[in-house]
Amino acid sequence: MHIIPDPQIPPSLLAVADNKPPEKVGIVGAGKDVVIQSVKRAFEADLLVPVFYGDTNDIKKCADDLNWDISAFEIVQADDEHAAGHLAAMAAGRGELDMLMKGQIHSDEYLKAILNKEAGLRTKERLTHVFSITFDGSEKPLLISDAAVNATPDFTTQKSIIRNAVYVAHKLGIACPKVAFLSATETTNPHIPSSITAHELCVWAKDNIENALFCGPLAFDLCISPYAAKIKDITDPVAGHADIIIVPEITVGNALLKAMVHMMGACSAGVVMGAKVPVILTSRAAPPAARLASVALASLVSE
Repeated sequence: MHIIPDPQIPPSLLAVADNKPPEKVGIVGAGKDVVIQSVKRAFEADLLVPVFYGDTNDIKKCADDLNWDISAFEIVQADDEHAAGHLAAMAAGRGELDMLMKGQIHSDEYLKAILNKEAGLRTKERLTHVFSITFDGSEKPLLISDAAVNATPDFTTQKSIIRNAVYVAHKLGIACPKVAFLSATETTNPHIPSSITAHELCVWAKDNIENALFCGPLAFDLCISPYAAKIKDITDPVAGHADIIIVPEITVGNALLKAMVHMMGACSAGVVMGAKVPVILTSRAAPPAARLASVALASLVSE
């Protein structure tokens, strides 16, 4: 199977740099080649000014290997990933950083530092992750939430997931996003719990969130295929045209996302919403393009 290692970044995301000054970004666990390479590209695109957290010698060596002079940037020595996460989160909480970017640090350690009450980054919203997926030759994003942070979200958490996803869609220029609640069927079925939850969330969202359209439950084909919607005689305007897919739990969303990335060459940009600053959370295996696109997306939602 052919795997595309570095997909095309949507020009509209990179154009963010033309409209605002670069963000000051804490790079948490910066001492790895792929991390420094991604940060270098983001700096050259005028998206960020980095503050590096990690082992100073490792960070300088990675930069030297790229012939990148980082002497003008701050490096905060951290002996391990726990220290890197703690120091960066505290700095963001003090207002010294505009956003945080995950480098070579485990996601649970990274999020634990952000959720630490001492850091002062928590808000009334739950932390939720939003992926913006684009395909070669298309600028139209497809948003998926939550495929990275909340494993089995309860109803309260799903409310934050929906609100945050709609907010990101608005920032991407989608004035009235079409939101589909994913299940395995378009009708409620007591043997498929996700269909019941999808229906309940859809009712709640219609009553509580403006400037968006909602429909659910919908099977995946009915989320993205106008043909399937026509054949199955589903006339709701969301059917076949979803801008946002709200998944029932993390395994579904994660598999859906990675199938698009690794089998279809999609470019994924992801951001964690719900903290006082945008939080970039990418896989440690993510290519530089995905990391760069995520910086651009986080910069967009930070406005």
